[in-house]
Amino acid sequence: MAGRTVRVRGFPAELPPDRAADKLAIHFLRSRNGGGDIAEVRVLPGSPPCALITFEATEVAQRILKVKNHALAIGRTRYPLEVTLHVAELSPDEVLRGR
Repeated sequence: MAGRTVRVRGFPAELPPDRAADKLAIHFLRSRNGGGDIAEVRVLPGSPPCALITFEATEVAQRILKVKNHALAIGRTRYPLEVTLHVAELSPDEVLRGR
């Protein structure tokens, strides 16, 4: 999954996780947004909420990251999204095993 997952922030916290996942999937599937086939959308608990979107191909994630202004439209409101590459955090044990 390295390089295929992006982290998304900026969608409304009051949106139920399943609805947020649907809205994000629709946005990031659209070619006009740089999107493509999605393998998984996970909405993580927390404040502010965040989602991890894993694409089928690394190239799609790279295109998504190049788009400067993602905005999620819900009704008449547009929510600016912050999209960054998701880098899995390694535990100290995993780092030491790599030596």
